[in-house]
Amino acid sequence: MSAQELADSLQGKLIVSCQAPPGDPMRETGTLVRLARSAVAGGGAAIRANEPDVVAAIVEAVDLPVIGLWKDGDVGVYITPTVRHALAVAEAGAAVVAADATDRPRPDGSTFAELVAAVHAAGALVMADVSTLAEGIAAAGQGADFVSTTLAGYVPGTPKQTGPDLGLVAALSAAIDVPVVAEGRINTPEDAAEALARGAHSVVVGTAITAPTALTARFVAGMTRP
Repeated sequence: MSAQELADSLQGKLIVSCQAPPGDPMRETGTLVRLARSAVAGGGAAIRANEPDVVAAIVEAVDLPVIGLWKDGDVGVYITPTVRHALAVAEAGAAVVAADATDRPRPDGSTFAELVAAVHAAGALVMADVSTLAEGIAAAGQGADFVSTTLAGYVPGTPKQTGPDLGLVAALSAAIDVPVVAEGRINTPEDAAEALARGAHSVVVGTAITAPTALTARFVAGMTRP
C-alpha cells in the first residue's frame, strides 16, 4: 500500500493503540491480539503496537494496517531508537514504523533521515513521533510519511499538559503537507473529534480504550475522599 493509499484509508479515522507497560497483566501477546481484534470489531481503522513479536501476531490476526514500534528503555530516545529496531519492526510486517523524531541523539548515532531511508528501502512507511512544531517540520523534511504528536508533553523542556496538545496539532497541520496524527492524552470521544476539527488527519487513542489497569486506577483515585 502506498503512502497516499494508506493516508486515504485513515482520513478522519481512529487508530487504536494496543499496548501495555512492563509488569502490567495485559502485557501478553495473546491478550494484545484480542485487544486488536476488539478494536477492529468496534470500527478502528488501524492498530498501533509495540515490539516485533506482538506486531507480527497482530498483523496475522487482523486485516487492518499495523503501525509498529519497538520501545527499548524508558529514558531518552526509546521509541524505535535505532535503525536496527526500525528494520525489525518492518520485517515483522508493520505497514508503518513509528519512531522518535525528536532532536535528541539516537543511541546508534544515526539520524532520523537515515532511519527513514532504511525503512523505506524495506518497503514500509514511517510515522515520526514528535514533541514540538520544529521537530515535526524537520521530520516531514526528512521524509516521514506521517507526523504524530505522540511525545508532546513527555520530552524534558516541553510543556506538561493534562489533555491532548491540540495547539500543536493545529500548528503542524498548518505547517506541513504530510498527514498529522493526533496522539497523547486523548481521553474522550470529544477530544478525538476536536483533534480532527483542529486539522488532525487521524487520531490515536490508547489508554482510554485498551488500558484497564490505568482506567481502574483513575476511578479509584476519583472515588477517594480527601
